[in-house]
Amino acid sequence: MRKLKLNLKTTLAVLLGAAVLSFTACKQGAKEGEKGKEKTKEQTEQMEILYPNWAEGIAFTNLAKAALEDKGYNVKITPLEPGPIYATIAKGDADLMMDAWLPHTHSDYWEKYGEQIDKIGESFSGGTTGLVVPQYVDVNSIEELNDNVDKFDGKIIGIASGAGIHRNTEKAIKEYNLEYKQVTSSGPAMMASLKRAYDKQEPIVITGWKPHYMWADYDLKYLKDPKEIYPKDVCAIIARKGLKKDFPTAYKFFTNFNLKETQLYNLMDAIDKGEDELEAAKKWYKDHKVLVESWMPEKMK
Repeated sequence: MRKLKLNLKTTLAVLLGAAVLSFTACKQGAKEGEKGKEKTKEQTEQMEILYPNWAEGIAFTNLAKAALEDKGYNVKITPLEPGPIYATIAKGDADLMMDAWLPHTHSDYWEKYGEQIDKIGESFSGGTTGLVVPQYVDVNSIEELNDNVDKFDGKIIGIASGAGIHRNTEKAIKEYNLEYKQVTSSGPAMMASLKRAYDKQEPIVITGWKPHYMWADYDLKYLKDPKEIYPKDVCAIIARKGLKKDFPTAYKFFTNFNLKETQLYNLMDAIDKGEDELEAAKKWYKDHKVLVESWMPEKMK
C-alpha cells in the first residue's frame, strides 16, 4: 500500500513537471512566433510617394504601394504637380517619386533641386515625347503643320503647364514658327479629346509621350522633329537624401524596379480599365508576382 502511494506521488510529480515544461515550451514558442511577426523598423515608419497625374506615374506608384504593403510596409501615395513634387522631396518632406523625366524634360527642376535629391533607379528606361497625331492623318512632320492649320483648327491639345512637354511645345511653336496655340488642359482631358476625334476619324494633334496606354489603344505616330526639340528621357526614380539609411530594404527594391514597354502598357491598361487604381494594381501584382518579387531583396520576400 505504501509502495503504491509513492508511485502515485512520483507519477503526479512527473506529470506536473511535464506540464510545466510543455507550458514553458508553448509560451516560448508563442513568443518566437510573435517575434517572427514583428515588423522591422522601416516597416513601422510611413513611406510617402508623390506622383504626377500621368498614366505611367499612376501605374508605377500604385504598383509599388501594392507590392510594399503586401510585404508589411506602410505606404502613403499623394498626387501633386511636378514642381511641388521636386520641392517637397528636396526639403525631405516626402520620400520619393517614380516618374521624373530626366535628364531633359525635367531639366529645369533638376537644375534647381538636383543637388538635394538622389536619382536611385529607372522605372522605365525608354521615355520619349513629341507631337502626336493619329495614323489616318496625312501629316508626318512638325514642319508640315503650318500647311494644315485649318485642318487642326490651329490648336495643339496639351496637358498641364507645369509639365516639361508643355514647355517644350511652347519652344517648338517658337522654333518652327507655328501658327498654333497650345491648349493647356490635363492628361485625362487631353485623352478625352483624342478619343472624341479618333472615334470620328477627325484630325487632332496632341502632346504625347511614351510610355502611355494611348499607344496600345490607338494607332498613332509621332510627327518628325528635325530640330530635335523633344528629347529622349528615362522615367527616373528620385528620392530624398537619407532614404537609403531609413528604408534600406525598400531602397533596394526601388533601385531594381524597372518595367519594359509591353509590361508597362499591360499594367496601365489594367489600371485604366479598373474601377479602383490601387485594386487594379494589386491584382496585376498578384498576377505578376514573380516579376515584381525579382526586384525585392531576399529579406523582403
